[in-house]
Amino acid sequence: MDRYIARIVMISIASVLVVLVAVFSFFKFIDELDQVGRGGYGILTIVEFVFFSTPRLTYELFPIAALIGTLIGLGTLVRNSEMIVIRTSGVSLARIVLSVMKLGSVFVLASLVVGEFIAPPSEEVAQHRKSIATTNQIALRTAGGFWARDGRSYINIRRVLPGNRVEGVYIYEFDDQNRLRVSTSARQAYYKQGRWVLEKINQTVFDADRVRKRRMEHAPWDSLLDPKLINLAAINPQHLSMINLYNYIRFREANGQNSRYYRHALWAKLSYPLATGVMVFLAIPIVLVTAQKAGIGQRVVIGSCIGLVFHIINKAAGSLGVVFDLSPVLSAMFPTAATFLAAVLLMRRVH
Repeated sequence: MDRYIARIVMISIASVLVVLVAVFSFFKFIDELDQVGRGGYGILTIVEFVFFSTPRLTYELFPIAALIGTLIGLGTLVRNSEMIVIRTSGVSLARIVLSVMKLGSVFVLASLVVGEFIAPPSEEVAQHRKSIATTNQIALRTAGGFWARDGRSYINIRRVLPGNRVEGVYIYEFDDQNRLRVSTSARQAYYKQGRWVLEKINQTVFDADRVRKRRMEHAPWDSLLDPKLINLAAINPQHLSMINLYNYIRFREANGQNSRYYRHALWAKLSYPLATGVMVFLAIPIVLVTAQKAGIGQRVVIGSCIGLVFHIINKAAGSLGVVFDLSPVLSAMFPTAATFLAAVLLMRRVH
């Protein structure tokens, strides 16, 4: 029985997720058309951008797909009278809930994997390709990061992070005869008070008669590289992995910077997998309470409305939490906790 229910519900959730991602990707494509003509940003680049944004959309749509898919899957069992057979054969409500939630835990885990390991690097590629296409100031994007030119210097930046911060900086300075004069590498750099600062620096100076090497903890970097240009390639904090968000929060706090927004982003990311499990749980009493009153079409409408409202409230709660300086845990988890409470209350009506 467990496998049968799991198979029906899993197919339904997966199908709904594919449809939702396709629909939202189409809207994303339409939205990006307004920027065609900026630099080299064309239709092909938009297709690439939308394609690499798909994992992030998948992660964000997991809760809605879980709700609608579970409603359809269990609704199919009700429509075919299979749920009645299961209940009359002595299977308890708790056993049915457990069977469905076993599958729910699989989708919670899948959501975590997508959100932590697939979506962040994919979204980074999407943003990088768009930033290169829309500006001519970034010379090249390769597997080794960004390449840009600043006077007689060529700059390689391995990773761009929010808040005017970059990691893995390599600077190659040439003289007027195009000979390498100075090679500098820095673990990271940040823009503060109108100038760049390098940290953990290794520098090699090529003189006419010798090569000098030196190390420095930090040093100013007199570069004309515009931080606004860097930010074009920076990934949104909400699209970082939870590990990178946590490390970035520690970095900001160690430098005396406000990390409130990023703490909200961290807890918001954590709420999506939990919301996926809660939505699966919510679908169970909805189906059983409306077993004799609603068809699959009506349940899809119900699920779509609930999912849309949840999505909007979830986004709004995070923004309001930042504006009114509320607890990140409270603002991020409130919609999920409220939905879980509603599911428990509905479950008490099931006989």
